[in-house]
Amino acid sequence: MTMPRPGRRVRCLLPVVLLALVLWFTWTRITRSRGDQRASFTPASQQCDAQGPLRYCINKAAGGTNGDIVYHHHGRNLDETVWNDDTYFTGMLQAQWQATGALPPTVVTVSYGSTWLLTPKGKQEDSGLLDDFMARLPAIEAKVGRPRRRMLLGESMGGLNVLVAGLSHPAQFAKVAALCPGVYTDTPFSSFDKIQASMERTGADPKIVFGVWRMARQYVAYEAEWRRVSPLHLVAQAGPDHPELYLSCGLYDAYGNYEGTERLANLARQRGIRTEWHPLYGGHCASDVSSLADFLVK
Repeated sequence: MTMPRPGRRVRCLLPVVLLALVLWFTWTRITRSRGDQRASFTPASQQCDAQGPLRYCINKAAGGTNGDIVYHHHGRNLDETVWNDDTYFTGMLQAQWQATGALPPTVVTVSYGSTWLLTPKGKQEDSGLLDDFMARLPAIEAKVGRPRRRMLLGESMGGLNVLVAGLSHPAQFAKVAALCPGVYTDTPFSSFDKIQASMERTGADPKIVFGVWRMARQYVAYEAEWRRVSPLHLVAQAGPDHPELYLSCGLYDAYGNYEGTERLANLARQRGIRTEWHPLYGGHCASDVSSLADFLVK
């Protein structure tokens, strides 16, 4: 029996491969997302500027503001212009205030780049952003006006950053709202076995955990430096005079933040800090916009 030559087999398969590629391309075009669900609101006016490495935007609602200032610290890979994004929770937050007729605070969105961690100056070259941020507030408020209350809001990476700032400088802030903050019961210097056990408990994505571990070590050099910014260590030394806290996190947070955030909420209450804890059924940065909107204006 004569076997088909290799060249003939390739020629026979080529139409099949081309048909498969055409079907795949057609299917991906048909099933692709056609748009985004968007919040409906009147965007705030936005004036942006920079001070040294800090970029910021001052956002004021068209209907006026209530005299408070909220410093918003964004999540990873976002920037200081995110406040008016109608596909983001910040757009939903503005829509909620407008729907209820609440007079909102002035919001100052701040950024040191796509990824950054507020830490006091330490051994690492990139450390010291906490000191820089606190030193910049008077110049920003010279433009905005002296606030009735100064508050902090952040999500994910920004949620960790606002906890560090608020718990490190409690006299400067009245409230701190941290959504899906990067709070872990382990540290960047824990053993591999402990980190692996934590990932198994929380369902955290190993690639994400490795990225967080690498970023943290860019700003802190050893365990004692980490304790200076760890929210769990800071809150253990806090008391009723510390800022009121709003904490939320999704049960299926792929960053593994639910466990640490829940522990932080429990410790804060034990220390006498007024604390709202919102455990949510969802993934990373699932948010309860209504309760957050109330927290920031009540």
